[in-house]
Amino acid sequence: MAVASSPTEALLESRAAEVVRGVGNTHPIFVDRASGARIWDVDGNEYYDFVGGIGVLNVGHSHPKIRAAVVAQLDRFSHACFQVAMYDTYVRLAERLNQLAPGPSKKKTLLLTTGAEATENAVKIAREFTGRPAVIAFHHGFHGRTLLALTMTGKNNPYKQHFGPFCSEVYHAPFPYEYHGWTTERALGALEELFESEVAPDRVAAIIIEPVLGEGGFVPAPPKYLQELRRIATRHGIVLICDEIQSGFGRTGKMFAIEHAGVEPDIITIAKSLAAGLPLSAVIGRAEIMDAPGPGGLGGTYAGNPLACAAALAALDIFEEEHLVERAIAIGLRVEASLRELQRRFSHVGDVRGLGAMMGVEFVDEPASGLPTIAKLIVAEARSRGLLLMAAGAKGDIIRVLVPLVIKDDELEIALTRLTESCEAVLA
Repeated sequence: MAVASSPTEALLESRAAEVVRGVGNTHPIFVDRASGARIWDVDGNEYYDFVGGIGVLNVGHSHPKIRAAVVAQLDRFSHACFQVAMYDTYVRLAERLNQLAPGPSKKKTLLLTTGAEATENAVKIAREFTGRPAVIAFHHGFHGRTLLALTMTGKNNPYKQHFGPFCSEVYHAPFPYEYHGWTTERALGALEELFESEVAPDRVAAIIIEPVLGEGGFVPAPPKYLQELRRIATRHGIVLICDEIQSGFGRTGKMFAIEHAGVEPDIITIAKSLAAGLPLSAVIGRAEIMDAPGPGGLGGTYAGNPLACAAALAALDIFEEEHLVERAIAIGLRVEASLRELQRRFSHVGDVRGLGAMMGVEFVDEPASGLPTIAKLIVAEARSRGLLLMAAGAKGDIIRVLVPLVIKDDELEIALTRLTESCEAVLA
C-alpha cells in the first residue's frame, strides 16, 4: 500500500473510504484553523476566504467575542430543549430579532436549527394561518434539501436527482432574472398566467422568494418586482415569505436584503450568519401569523440550542460595535469595481451584479459535455494562488463572493489581486 505523502492526501483517502460520495466538496483541502477572513489547511497552506462557509461567517472565523460567549454558556449548560425547560437566551434573541425585522408590525420569532427547517416551518405557519394548501416558489431559488424545501427549490441538478416523488401543491414561477431576459414585467405576467392556468390565488397559502438568489447566482430581484409581489400577496390574502438565509445579516448593505425594496414581508427566514457558524435558524413574522399554530405544532429537540443562542447574541453585538452593515457597502463597492474591470477586459465576463458585499460574476460559457465551466476553472486556479472561491448558478457558470465582512482593507486587496490573476490565467 502506498504511503500518503501529506496529511491532506491521507485524509482524502479516508474521506473516500468512509464518507458517502453524495456529499460534494468544492475544495480538496482540510481546514486546520481559521481566523477572520483567512483559513489554514492541515498542510500549512494559507487561503483568503471568499466563501465564508457559504455565507455563514459574516463576522469572520473564530471571532473572540463569539468564542467567549459560547464558552460562558457552556459553563452554564449546553442543552435543555426549550420545549422542556426554557432559558433566557432564547427569549432575548427572539426579542432582538423581532426588533430587527423590517416593518412596523408586531413580530414574533421561532428558533430552529437549519435553514431547511426555517423554510418548511414558515410554510407550515402560512398554511395554518390561511387554511390553504398551495405554495409558489421561483425558478433558480434554493430553500433547502429536506422534502418540502427541496420541492420548493428551483434547481434540479444536483439537488433533486431521483429523490422524488416530491410534495404536492408547490408551483414555480420565473424569477425576474433580467440578464436572461426575465424582466420585471415579463416575470409578473408569468405569475399571473400561473394563477390563471395552474393554481387560483385563493388556494395559495404562501409565496416564498429570495430577495437575492443565492445558489441561483446572486441575482437581486428588482425593487419594483418585490413591491408588486407585496401588493399581489396582500390583495389575495397570501403570506409573503422572504428567504433571507443567504442574503440576510448585513450581506447586502442592509440587515435584510428586502429592505432595499422598502417592503415588509409577512415572514422572514434566516440562518447561516445568525450564529456565526453554530447551527441556528429562525422564522420571524407578523405576530398574528406566527401565532396561528397551536402549542406543540412547532419546535425541535435542538431548536434554539443555548450555545447557538449565545453565539447569535454575540454576533448581533459585533454587528453593532463593528458597523458591519456599513462595512458591507464599502466591501461591495471595492469588489464590484474589481469585477467590472474584469468585465471590461474579458469578453467571457457576461454580467456583474449584486447588492453590497453579495456580488456575483456570470461568465459566457458553453463547455463541452463533461468539461468544467470557466467559473470552476477559475475556482481551481484561485485555490492554487491561496484564494477560496465558490461557483453558483444552474450551470455552475457564476462565481459568488461571500467574503467575511470583517476582512481588512489590505487583505481584501491581496485577495482581489489573486482573483484578477486567476481570471487572467484562465481567460487570457
